[in-house]
Amino acid sequence: MFDTLYTQIGAVFMIAALAFAMIKGEEPERAFSGVYLVAWLASMLVQNESDLFRWQPVIALLDVVVLLSLIGLSWKSTRSWPVWAMGFQLLVLMGLVIPLMDVRPPAWSYIAVVNLGAYGVIGSLAVGTFWAWQERRAAGLE
Repeated sequence: MFDTLYTQIGAVFMIAALAFAMIKGEEPERAFSGVYLVAWLASMLVQNESDLFRWQPVIALLDVVVLLSLIGLSWKSTRSWPVWAMGFQLLVLMGLVIPLMDVRPPAWSYIAVVNLGAYGVIGSLAVGTFWAWQERRAAGLE
């Protein structure tokens, strides 16, 4: 799970962005960071490390749950970050569907697409949290 420097740096970035959203965000940011944290931890538990480049239906199901939460947030919220995060999450889901087709891309390009999409989701959350925090500060609420 956290055996390489890349995964450790990614975990630190992920935890820092989710903690920032929990501390400084408003209700949409807190709700999504909770959903994403639970999905991330669950994917760490069920991920098959020995067969990493094949389709893993439980991981795909968790990503669909994350996408559905983003759809709900973008429908109910007036913020724009859930739409951006939804686009990156769709990229992650398309990356997870690739092993089902007979395309056979290089394995590391598949992993790169999924990881960059996840960084895009977390980056969207971090930017949305920052703007929500700045709006509260400008209004004198914090």
